[in-house]
Amino acid sequence: MGTGWSAQIVDPPAACLATIEAVLARIIDQMSHWEPDSAISRFNRSPVGEWVPIPADMMTVLRAGLDMARLSGGAFDPAIGRLVDLWGFGPAAFAASYAIASPWTRIEVERGHARRLADVALDFSGIAKGFAVDAVADALRDLGVDNFLIEIGGELRGDGVKPDLQPWWVDVEAPTDLPIPTLRIALCDIAVATSGDYRRFRIEDGARLSHSIDPATGAPIAQGVASVTVLHPQAMLADAWATAITIMGPNRGMHLATRHDLAARLVLRTAQGGQEYMTPAMAAMLD
Repeated sequence: MGTGWSAQIVDPPAACLATIEAVLARIIDQMSHWEPDSAISRFNRSPVGEWVPIPADMMTVLRAGLDMARLSGGAFDPAIGRLVDLWGFGPAAFAASYAIASPWTRIEVERGHARRLADVALDFSGIAKGFAVDAVADALRDLGVDNFLIEIGGELRGDGVKPDLQPWWVDVEAPTDLPIPTLRIALCDIAVATSGDYRRFRIEDGARLSHSIDPATGAPIAQGVASVTVLHPQAMLADAWATAITIMGPNRGMHLATRHDLAARLVLRTAQGGQEYMTPAMAAMLD
């Protein structure tokens, strides 16, 4: 997935490491668009209109991504791969212009199969790491592990407690160039995901180009949203929501998060340095 992972496990059985590595290898084999022989890469090369069998984990993520696309009005789009490549943030050089609107609407799913109705490409960068966190957590529970903290590429889940009976306290990373306080939260049977413009970006003509692409414009989001953090019982959905809110921005995004009673924080870059927004659910968790 182009990132690292870590795990803190209380009383780990001997099979822990092999189990985690097997889960991650399975997910990479299905959903890494950086691997040319992965299931997602093969799907992206399939002939337009041809039904392709989709592995179970990949289908779970695809269906969740399409649901989030509907919920967010297309702000989250799991079929945005061509635009990601176009702007130089994907595995392939894609130099041509691209004019397909709402790529997610060109994906059809039916009985374990999916097909492309146009030249679109799946890209699960905004959801797969969260799914991997959930999958590792499920595998550890199957081994009888009750207390652990899993982290993959900055997405985390904590279950149970530490050996000292304290919850899994984590500090949510904030943009280092903004005077925003660190967000410290206790992860107890809950996950947290953060999307931001300070991890993957490039400077072009003096402007910061975020890797977050707005499907409505076909370009990186306008400078402004520095980070979005979301807490959710599922890391997969925390990941997807953080991506969607980042694209939608402080007004539409945080309004939608509030309507769905999500615990979310958004940090906005301003001329004065930075501004923090929180949903009522997030504020209540920090009281």
